[in-house]
Amino acid sequence: MKKIFSPLFHGISDEEWQEMQSVHCMRKTSFEKNAVIFHVGTVVSEIGIVIQGSVHIESNDFQGNRSILSNVSVGQIFAETYALCHEPMMVDVVADENCEILFMNLNILINERYSKCSWQHKFMKNILNASVQKNLVLSNRIFCTTPKSARARILTYLSYQSVKEGHTTFEIPFNRQQMADYLNLDRSALSKELGRMRDEGILEFHKNQFTLKHTVS
Repeated sequence: MKKIFSPLFHGISDEEWQEMQSVHCMRKTSFEKNAVIFHVGTVVSEIGIVIQGSVHIESNDFQGNRSILSNVSVGQIFAETYALCHEPMMVDVVADENCEILFMNLNILINERYSKCSWQHKFMKNILNASVQKNLVLSNRIFCTTPKSARARILTYLSYQSVKEGHTTFEIPFNRQQMADYLNLDRSALSKELGRMRDEGILEFHKNQFTLKHTVS
């Protein structure tokens, strides 16, 4: 298997990559859009790396209300905390589009028998770094959903995306329903508020592309 582009393999040489494969810790699987990759309540030993497409981390309550916690794009990982802690998953991992996932078995990769292998230390360091980055992403979602008004939530989210992309024109990884689910808003309320903000000259948008012109309280 050709080496996958991901921060998880930063500093790992092609030779070390071959060594990792030789311990039989990897498998690739394809999923169709909306397929559930990991179900809530599942105890997992594998982490997933998105090779193609994207996935959503979702929380669904007993009434069927969905919240999107994060979007995982190509090269990013998911389920690493659950795989390390062996705790039942509290979220669903769902394919946002047709995608291909590389699964890696942590029980094998962090086994003491490979402690002298140069790739193990690099791999664990990269997993730690990736987990810290994901904690920042989840923290940012908390900032986005804390404001009481729909406008404040929208502006907080779009301002973050603008800073992240380094430009006032940018694309978000969500359609309208997904954006509403991410911000814990009703879709119609989100659409109405976006329309008002556009009419007031605060922003422009077309599908998932937005341009921030100026912000107001």
